Formats: sequence, C-alpha cells, structure tokens
Amino acid sequence: MIRINDDLKEKIRNFGLPRIIIAAFLVILFIMAPFVGVSMSASLSDIFNRFGQNELLTLAMIPMILSGTGLNFGLSLGVIGGLLGSTMAMQFGLTGWAGISGAILLSIPFAVFLGWLYSLLLNRVRGDEMTIALYVGFAAVMFMSIMWLVLPYTSDNMVWGYKGKGLRTTITLDGYWVHQLSDFFAIHIGNNFEFPTGMILFCVVCSFIMWLFMRSRTGTAITAAGSNPDYARASGINVNKMRTISVIISTVVGAVGILVYQQSYGFIQLYQAPLYMAFPAVAAVLIGGASINKASIANVVIGTILFQGILTLTPSVINSILQTDVSEVIRIVLSNGMILYALTRKTGVTR
Repeated sequence: MIRINDDLKEKIRNFGLPRIIIAAFLVILFIMAPFVGVSMSASLSDIFNRFGQNELLTLAMIPMILSGTGLNFGLSLGVIGGLLGSTMAMQFGLTGWAGISGAILLSIPFAVFLGWLYSLLLNRVRGDEMTIALYVGFAAVMFMSIMWLVLPYTSDNMVWGYKGKGLRTTITLDGYWVHQLSDFFAIHIGNNFEFPTGMILFCVVCSFIMWLFMRSRTGTAITAAGSNPDYARASGINVNKMRTISVIISTVVGAVGILVYQQSYGFIQLYQAPLYMAFPAVAAVLIGGASINKASIANVVIGTILFQGILTLTPSVINSILQTDVSEVIRIVLSNGMILYALTRKTGVTR
C-alpha cells in the first residue's frame, strides 16, 4: 500500500499538481456544461479551433528554451514577419492556396532576418535574455505601428479609403485565404460541431518537423548548448551559433503561426495587436509542464489544450448560470490570471 502511494505521489509530482488542478477544473466544466444549457458540440468545436490557432505560436517557444535563451517574450518579431508576408501577398493579389502559401514564403525571409538581428542582441546579454526580449518585442511593435502608415501599400482592400495610404487597423481576408486551412477536409457534425482538419493536420506536421529537428545533429547541439554551455564548447560546439539558430527558428515558427491564426479568424490585425501575443504562448507552454530550460512537444500540446479549454468553456458556463453576458470580462480575468500564475511559478529546474 505504501509503495502504491509512493508511486502515485511520484506520478503527481512528475505531472505537476497545478496542471492536475487545471485539468480537473476543465473536466468539471465539461460535466457542468450540458446541465446549464451550454452546447457541448459548439464548445468542442471552439476548443479545436483555438488549439489550431495557437499551437504554433506556443511551439515557437521550444527552440529558444532548449538553447538556454529562455522564454521568447520577443515573439512579436515573428508575428511582425508574418504580418509583412501576409500583407505583401495581399498586395500582390494572391488568393486561395497560392495566397497562404505565398504569405508563408514571403514571411520566412523577414522572420529569418529579424530573428538573426534578435539573436545578435540576445547573445550579448546572457542572463537577461527574457527581460531584453520583452523590451525588444514592445519596441518592434511600436516601430511597426509607424511603418504600417508609411509603407507603400496600394491595395484598396488594405489602405484607408479616405486617405489612400496607410494600412487599416483590421484587414479582412475575405476573397483571399480565409479559412483556407480550417476548411480543408473539415468535418461537420450537426449544426454546431466543426473539426478544422486541415489546420490541425498542419499543426501536427509542423510539430513533427520540430520533433525531428530537435533530434537531429543540429538540434542535439542546440540542446547541449543550452543545458551545459561549457561542456558544449569543450566538445567543439559553437554555442553562440546554436543560440542564433534557435532564435531564428523560433521567429520563423512564430511568423507561420500568426498566418494560421489569421486564416482561422478571417482577418489581419496590425498596429498594436501583436503587443501581448507572446504572453498566452508563454503561459501555455509553462502550464503544459515546461520550464525556462526544458520543454517538449507534449508540453506545448497539453498547455495549449488546458489554456484554451479553460478560456473557452468558463465564460460559456458562467454566462449560462448568471443569464447575462460577461464573457469578455471573464476571458480577460482568466487569461491574465493563468498568465500571471505561469510567470510566477517556479520554472528553474535543471536537466
């Protein structure tokens, strides 16, 4: 009996008590939902969509965590790369699969360049990467808020109509690539449930590629550089180069992630919209079991499901109980609460 209890305690310790509490709360919400009139099919559809929208943004955390560069609070740089790619694809008139494929291809060079510049700075501020990354992300968003007004876009679907220059705050993707991935082999059951097959498959493929890369020679060198830099140098590994590669990959994945996010929502948001996009991704990967120096694909999947599941079901259940719409207030409180919890929990474990 004692052995069973010890085994159970070990399993709880390995999985993490906070994650068990969050998962239990999510299960309770699922149980309560039908009794308060919440459509389970609509809620599940929303959770699947939110998972697909956010999984790649969370996945972007892995390379930098494993390289010892810390949590990527500068994810906004990748988002900006994606925004540049998508707006350029719209400027060129690309639509459908050519549109989203072109947006991805156009985003990658911007993300690589921004990631390279970002890595040069982070390699100079060892120990303070996350603090500097936060400032870099905020500064980049503010700089681009000016650039969106002066860049030479001319498409009538994007520029302010009464001025003829400067991009709108919100740009619809109707007629371009709205739901291009989400609707690909989508599964519809009844009137409320829709499984975004294409978007989920895209996330699975990207996650598998990341899993393979982190087990390649370069990926192993990145992990070695992050876990023990002195030993890595003694083994002939260029630690700065590995850190640079990890930052670039993280930025590129973030750029692709925002494109997946956009096509699902059906519009592009510019100016200050990317300002806080790093925080939900950071919170999700930490809630999933990662730390500032250790992360896995499982942490990304578990964390994204828990974070987005709570964020989806709680407002619906409480609205049905109170018979009033307080969903936005609840969503803000929950989101900020989970982010605050994730950022204040002990994350400094050793590998």
